[in-house]
Amino acid sequence: MRKYVYMVSLGCSKNLVDTEVAAGSLLASDTGLASEPEHADVFFINTCSFIPPAREEAESYIRQAVEWKESPGRSKKIVVGGCLTNWDRQKTFPLKYPEVDAWITSDESPELPNVIHKLYLKRSISDTIVPRLTTPSFLYDHQTPRLQLTPPHYAYLKIADGCNNKCSYCTIPSIRGKLRCRTVKSVIEEARNLIDNGVKELILTAQDSTAFNQKNPSEKLHMLIRKLDKIDAEFDFRLLYAHPARLSIDIVGAIATSKHMLHYLDMPLQHISAKILDSMNRRVNPQQIRETLKELRRQIPDIALRTTFLVGFPGETEEDFQKLLDFVREQRFHRLGVFTFFSESRTKAAKMPGQVPAEIAIERRNRLMAAQKIISKQINQDLVGRTLRAIVDETAPQKRAATARTYMDAPEIDNTLHVIKVPKSLKPGDHINVKITKAHPYSIQGLPEKPQACRH
Repeated sequence: MRKYVYMVSLGCSKNLVDTEVAAGSLLASDTGLASEPEHADVFFINTCSFIPPAREEAESYIRQAVEWKESPGRSKKIVVGGCLTNWDRQKTFPLKYPEVDAWITSDESPELPNVIHKLYLKRSISDTIVPRLTTPSFLYDHQTPRLQLTPPHYAYLKIADGCNNKCSYCTIPSIRGKLRCRTVKSVIEEARNLIDNGVKELILTAQDSTAFNQKNPSEKLHMLIRKLDKIDAEFDFRLLYAHPARLSIDIVGAIATSKHMLHYLDMPLQHISAKILDSMNRRVNPQQIRETLKELRRQIPDIALRTTFLVGFPGETEEDFQKLLDFVREQRFHRLGVFTFFSESRTKAAKMPGQVPAEIAIERRNRLMAAQKIISKQINQDLVGRTLRAIVDETAPQKRAATARTYMDAPEIDNTLHVIKVPKSLKPGDHINVKITKAHPYSIQGLPEKPQACRH
């Protein structure tokens, strides 16, 4: 009898691609997908484990799955996969949650159909399938079955996995393994396939996008950008997770001259204090960061910059934080997020002196976000009266309203544009020119304009 799987994808866009690969493998093996748990035989959770809140979220879904399993009905199975399993090298979670039938690593996502098949062949209900904890090495390509789970008009395109940076606070290398990159040809083939299937916006992602094939002169990121730009179709693309130490002149130039690449860049900077950057092992200094930002804005004057910072890092003094606060006010980033430091036992930072109390880290995060809220409101206020091109994400035809994004906004993490008095024929994936009429800190509002009025 055909089995149906309910899927939950937690964490980042890179993890979502893993979930899409798992979903593709399920369909390829004639296993169905359920939109609600009550219609499923299997509850699959693809987890994140980067920081404690991510692991807590994963556990909350595991408990939800256990409750689902214990309710009356069909024979039910729970499978937990992804980064939590990779992270849990002591295999403590299988002991904590014996109700889970199988634990699989991120490398085993394509094997989900085989895991489910084994579960329903088992004679003993007490035998839990546990993962093969090897160094992560899997990387999908354009030939790997994958089911797009985002709205039809945008898709994530993972160009690499793993990381070699070894930032002192980060567990990603131990969770996701060493850097491994796809070929330019493979990425281009998948991009064409997605575009042919109706995708209007491609979002390139990796743990460090700028490390893409950095040792291969003919396969580097700027070459990929230029070859993507040659695809003859109506589409846009944007880049997430650039590293400031690797944002070369070639990459900036490729972005500046591209017809299809949106003038947007996500580049986590983490800090601006030289001492903290050095302790973080970020391989970049404050002067280099400032020069990179200056060059980006020189070549691409309208570029929207998104970044994230980490506060409460060991040894961070009030003076260090004040440098960061002044830097944020000086640079006026379009989009900004702030994380507080979590002491991860397997990292060098966990053993560093000068651990900052959590309440101080939270207070610094709040101060930084308060400053950014003012900046964001000012940037949005400056848009009032301008006409911007936007892509529609959702529509409410009866209200003649739509939710859209400008080139300054990636899905789910950035600002939104609320459009009123739109044509009832408007649908998700359409582009619309909007005259901005109102501004809020993290959203703007506008009215449709004629196509020729668009300025971006």
